[in-house]
Amino acid sequence: MKGMGNMMKQAQKLQQKMAKLQEELAAATVETSSGGGMVKVVANGKQQIVSIRIEKEVVDPEDVEMLQDLVLAAVNDALAKSQEMVSQEMGKLMPAGMNIPGLM
Repeated sequence: MKGMGNMMKQAQKLQQKMAKLQEELAAATVETSSGGGMVKVVANGKQQIVSIRIEKEVVDPEDVEMLQDLVLAAVNDALAKSQEMVSQEMGKLMPAGMNIPGLM
């Protein structure tokens, strides 16, 4: 049973590392843009949008659809980059060959 106790200790250490990493990722951000930088979006490691910045030159009351498309593209890209950041950081915690569904 000594091996079982050791495995439990390793699992607890991994759980502690994951909790710490989740806190760090909540503070980590990624930024992306669309429309040549006219719309910029920042997301954190919790897949939350932190900020959206829209340059006034892209705001055209006659073409609202274009602005909507630019915002949508930037938001989706920011969320994808945030998910990628989380996956990479979580992957660093996992021992080689260990794949736990739902964690990555």
